[in-house]
Amino acid sequence: MITIKEAVQSISQNPSRQTDILEQCRDNYSNQEKTLNAFITETYDRKNERTGQLKGIPIAIKDNIAVENIKLSCGSKMLGNYKSLYSADAVEKLENAGTLIIGKTNLDEFAMGASGEYSAFGVSRNPIDTSLVPGGSSSGSAVAVASGMALGALGSDTGGSVRQPASFCGLVGIRPTYGTVSRYGLVAFASSLDQIGTMAQTVDDASLLLKVIRGYDPKDATSVEWNPKPIPSVDSITIGIPKQLADLSIDPDIIANLDSSRKVLESSGAKFVDIEIPNLKHSVSTYQLIAPSECSANLSRFDSVRYGLCEKDDDLDRQYRKTRSKGFGEEVRRRILVGTYALSEGFYDAYYIQACRTRAKLSQELFDAFTSCDVILTPTTPTTAFPIGKVLDPLDMYACDMLTIIQALAGVPAISVPTGNDSQGKPIGMQLTGPAFSDDSIADIAKVLERDMK
Repeated sequence: MITIKEAVQSISQNPSRQTDILEQCRDNYSNQEKTLNAFITETYDRKNERTGQLKGIPIAIKDNIAVENIKLSCGSKMLGNYKSLYSADAVEKLENAGTLIIGKTNLDEFAMGASGEYSAFGVSRNPIDTSLVPGGSSSGSAVAVASGMALGALGSDTGGSVRQPASFCGLVGIRPTYGTVSRYGLVAFASSLDQIGTMAQTVDDASLLLKVIRGYDPKDATSVEWNPKPIPSVDSITIGIPKQLADLSIDPDIIANLDSSRKVLESSGAKFVDIEIPNLKHSVSTYQLIAPSECSANLSRFDSVRYGLCEKDDDLDRQYRKTRSKGFGEEVRRRILVGTYALSEGFYDAYYIQACRTRAKLSQELFDAFTSCDVILTPTTPTTAFPIGKVLDPLDMYACDMLTIIQALAGVPAISVPTGNDSQGKPIGMQLTGPAFSDDSIADIAKVLERDMK
């Protein structure tokens, strides 16, 4: 499938090519969607008369990101047929650049999941092998790009939900520095962690989309001005690998790929050092207290009164209960209950406050690591894509994010880049993490892996 960079060049030389590219994406949708279930809402006929550097490029949007007059479901029955009254800032910027928004993609309900199996609209399937999960929660966005239904996509990344599906589907996924992409129009899961990220076939494509959507937005109180932090080029860079990886359960094929990736970067001039992140093993438990606590507060707005699903009852309390029991799926209810418990009187200090302290420790350990290295290299995921239905225990599912959570807790950027396959032919992704505002620099380093590891 043509890349965004190639499509931009082709359209600039021959504007009629945008019709051909759109039709190819639509054909891929028609031929594969019934099997893959990438989209909740298809909008290939949506027009965009605006011109810009990405004119005519088909882009898919995760269905927890608002697009004006298009259904906004968050993969949940709770929102029913609700249509957004406005577009997210990131979507506005994409449309101002001329892109064609060709649909809203499937996702784990309210972005809570790591496999694409927790949507009220059915399971998404990995285009590489339809018996496998595509990863989550940005499952549909990854599937849409990997199958050629779109040239790029937006997802949301709270604890790895852009990078993990990118790794499982052989794509590039970027989580930007917290605050550099506006959260305005992104339905909140965990506000201190959520970020809109980009997914594409190549590093150049994902970086191009990121540069279009980032920038200060006064409508988002957490928004910050872009303030680039250059780091050395690969021939003079120091890369850290955490010693604590040896204590984690990571597939041998992925560890072997990490060693190969290290050799490729060393051959380009990079130096490697061992670094310490002592509390890395506690990142999942820390996240699984902070994120549900914020989710419990954020999802309280779904009260059966203002919008979305309403199971009417003469008693308001019963109406709340009936609506939420029918509208929220099992995983969402589980996280709301965990978060509400952690925030309740008598447990707030023991659970939520303790998690916040551990978050601060983890962030400080990461910042300390950057005093001895410029970037950090790890696998993106501890496993490659697993069969649909295999992981049923929630704790095992949460462990899928063990390598992608710390960046969210600290608010720093990370990029996942495909670096080959395991012994069964399933994609492996390596992850580069950098200090805040080093997004462009870590992408440049990722290009070396992209070039030499495929």
